[in-house]
Amino acid sequence: MSIKNDMKTALEELFSGADTEGKILVVGCSTSEILGKKIGTSGDVSPAEEVFSALFEETSKRKMFLACQCCEHLNRALVIERACLEKFGLTEVMAVPHEHAGGSFATTAYRNFKNPCLAEEISADFGIDIGSTLVGMHLKRVAVPVRVSIKKIGEANIVLAKTRPKYIGGPRAKYN
Repeated sequence: MSIKNDMKTALEELFSGADTEGKILVVGCSTSEILGKKIGTSGDVSPAEEVFSALFEETSKRKMFLACQCCEHLNRALVIERACLEKFGLTEVMAVPHEHAGGSFATTAYRNFKNPCLAEEISADFGIDIGSTLVGMHLKRVAVPVRVSIKKIGEANIVLAKTRPKYIGGPRAKYN
């Protein structure tokens, strides 16, 4: 299977039965890891384009916002559409990602979004970590792992999560 097809399969399973409209998906992606190399050593736009293409198609279809995490050299800022920044009142930061500061995936997102900008942080409803990029800091407080049939994108491990509201109230509370 191709990277794009594997990504689409994982997304379909992640979003199965979920209310997605207006929600945010945050994705971190190491193209080095996809290629079987150590994170941060062999970035490549080709797998980034395949991953981004699948993500963009599936989130657009579901009327979602896509947030693409930059690498640590840009403090894991997020490439998003300006509409997302404005809707959620996010803090904009100034940088333009490129292959060696931001990473191939964030660079691809920046080049393909209609009106891209960078946000410092976000509280996303869904998350995908491709190759140990550590997107957890950008998820809402209660993240729940989602197991899917796809375990790797290329050679990179993939971890998916959705979020839920916190349970509060103790033993007398009901959660229906």
